[in-house]
Amino acid sequence: MNEIRGKDPKRSKKNPKNNQFPFGGPQSPFPKNWGGWKFSIIYVLILVVGMSLFNYVFMSQVNPTIDFSDFKAKIASGEIKRVELTDAYFTGYTTLRRNSRMSFSLRGPYAASTEEAYRTVPINDPEIIKLMDERGVSYYAVSREGSAILNIIFSWVLPIGILFFIWRFFMKRLGNMGGNVLSVGQNKAVIVAEGDIVTRFGDVAGVDEAKDELVEVVDFLKTPKKYTDIGGKIPKGVLLVGPPGTGKTLLARAVAGEAGVSFFRMSGADFVEMFVGVGAARVRDLFKQAREKAPCIIFIDELDAIGKSRINNIAGGNDEREQTLNQLLVEMDGFDATSGLIILAATNRPDVLDPALLRPGRFDRQVLVDRPDLKGREAILRIHAKAVKLDPLVDLDAVARGTSGFVGADLANIVNEAALLAVRAGRKLVAQKDFEEAIEKTVAGLQKKNRIISPEERRIVAFHETGHALIAAFTPGSDPVQKISIVPRGFGALGYTLQMPVEDRYLMTEEELLGKINVLLGGRAAEDLVFDKISTGAANDLTKAADIARRMITDYGMSIRFKNVALTQRGGNMLGFREPEPSLHREYSESTQQYIDEEIARIMERQYAEVKENLNRNRPLLDRVAELLLEKESLDEKEFKALIAGE
Repeated sequence: MNEIRGKDPKRSKKNPKNNQFPFGGPQSPFPKNWGGWKFSIIYVLILVVGMSLFNYVFMSQVNPTIDFSDFKAKIASGEIKRVELTDAYFTGYTTLRRNSRMSFSLRGPYAASTEEAYRTVPINDPEIIKLMDERGVSYYAVSREGSAILNIIFSWVLPIGILFFIWRFFMKRLGNMGGNVLSVGQNKAVIVAEGDIVTRFGDVAGVDEAKDELVEVVDFLKTPKKYTDIGGKIPKGVLLVGPPGTGKTLLARAVAGEAGVSFFRMSGADFVEMFVGVGAARVRDLFKQAREKAPCIIFIDELDAIGKSRINNIAGGNDEREQTLNQLLVEMDGFDATSGLIILAATNRPDVLDPALLRPGRFDRQVLVDRPDLKGREAILRIHAKAVKLDPLVDLDAVARGTSGFVGADLANIVNEAALLAVRAGRKLVAQKDFEEAIEKTVAGLQKKNRIISPEERRIVAFHETGHALIAAFTPGSDPVQKISIVPRGFGALGYTLQMPVEDRYLMTEEELLGKINVLLGGRAAEDLVFDKISTGAANDLTKAADIARRMITDYGMSIRFKNVALTQRGGNMLGFREPEPSLHREYSESTQQYIDEEIARIMERQYAEVKENLNRNRPLLDRVAELLLEKESLDEKEFKALIAGE
């Protein structure tokens, strides 16, 4: 199960500011991007251009400077009628001259006027005052304190401010890359305030057992007194374990949403940086903030990034990752669960975690979030289909049956792909065939109808896929064939045979494993039988068949010599993943390895002969199905069953 996508979060009643639209809202006159204004270097450039224009308009209009004697002569001649006296300059203004050009203002049209000005450096000459009095020149003194302040602002404050903003801009960019050394010790947790989480347990499906385990955690955060009165203690930590895409993060959000407490979300990789000691400092900072906001939930995603076992540390020493783990262990021991601080963590690699992290008192409870079963897949599909307009004839139960082994993320993707396919076809509702095409697209890849294939290769592909389908139909216990196609899909697949299980299977017998090998060998056998030659089209089939045969011998104890003996120590872990075999490492002798190789070859040869004989007995049916497949390019389940029945 995974989170519902495309759904806008509800606004919190406790945060009414979220309901206002000061910038960019539906009632706002401002552009939408004003609400999320961020500093950009563009604004610095605009500021510099504005300052340049200001200097050009206001600071460049400097009056001409003349000699003091000329200045006195213009006063004596009556040309200068007004004088402005400052400590730096005497500025004289002449008689106003009217222009013939008309200008306009808010008060109406007027005749524009200008005046000429002359500037001179003052000299201690008392005669000039007497001269201005005699000529009737008006004079006055002006203080330049305001100009000095503006000069300081434009000369010092603004340049320093621009440099500061540029420095902040680049430091912010460096901080996003982990290079801001001023905040390396601060945790990078995404903090969601109380009431802002809208996810509830009703949004989670397919993992009912895991939900039941977490209900107790929610109840403790809501009513802790009920547990403390009897002397009980809630688990300090809950570890969510499961394959990718099953909904571990969604479950953690649902717990925080149901409990109505603050939620700290952080990835395990966020603790580790290039600087030694940063991870431990971030762990301390995270728990410090969480204690201040208790009750709350700390969620650490991908815990295996910092919680790997220290036992297998070949290099030795106390590296950065180990320091971070040690600090996390100390912090988990150092707080009391009754304070309302609970740690949730998620991982898909529980086998690599340090034992000290999993002991009681730290992560006391481990909750398995497994792949959903049939009912779980149908419930997940219904949740994701709520936001999609479905045709009334859509059968989600059939879709769930055709998606065995899919996790919540896969199912969410299928619903979205089906909606996109419906839009591409010009339909207003999502039909059943859209879901079927979405499943095929997920399993086999995108159709490549434009790929040009020669008629001979196309005929080989048709008989190859028909061989797979017929052997699947004739093998007891094999999954039924849902579709056969010779339309190329994905990376290099020239055709495919789609089989869908009727029910979820958790165990397989030796006969069923051999039947899977037979189905995989059916394509190569059909080519050999019809064309008396083989091609490279069966490369992937042979790899899968050989892997099944090898695991039968080494893991399942299904060989003649080593019956009931597991030859390898690296079987599948608790999540079903098999660890890759390390190079230059052998868990058995060379003679045993030789026996394994010979036994695999014997099994493949025996099953291949059986498959080829089966197809030879049904050669007319093989030719009939292949010819129809060449004609129609694809056959669905009904058409194939009708051909098998002879209709």
